[in-house]
Amino acid sequence: MPKPPKLSLASIVAASSAPGKPQQTAEIVQLDTGAPPRRTPATLKERARQMSVYLEPPVYDQLRDIAHAERAKMHGLMLEALDLLFKQRGARSIAQLNDPGTR
Repeated sequence: MPKPPKLSLASIVAASSAPGKPQQTAEIVQLDTGAPPRRTPATLKERARQMSVYLEPPVYDQLRDIAHAERAKMHGLMLEALDLLFKQRGARSIAQLNDPGTR
């Protein structure tokens, strides 16, 4: 079965404007789905904002050693430290900030 010839833009335009051929019009249809549904970000990475903290090597090493000794993650220890700071300053805790009922 032979392949049909490749169409070029020039041949399409020429065929559409050929004399004696009835003009066809194309209708553009647009699907209106409304606003896309908002989905709640599933992961912490999607929900949170990233912040860099620069630590001197001895400070970093001590934090890493504590995390290793407690079999914890450094991130969790940093959040614990922030919670202690908030408590010391009379601010709301991380749990209170993350509770949708207390906003």
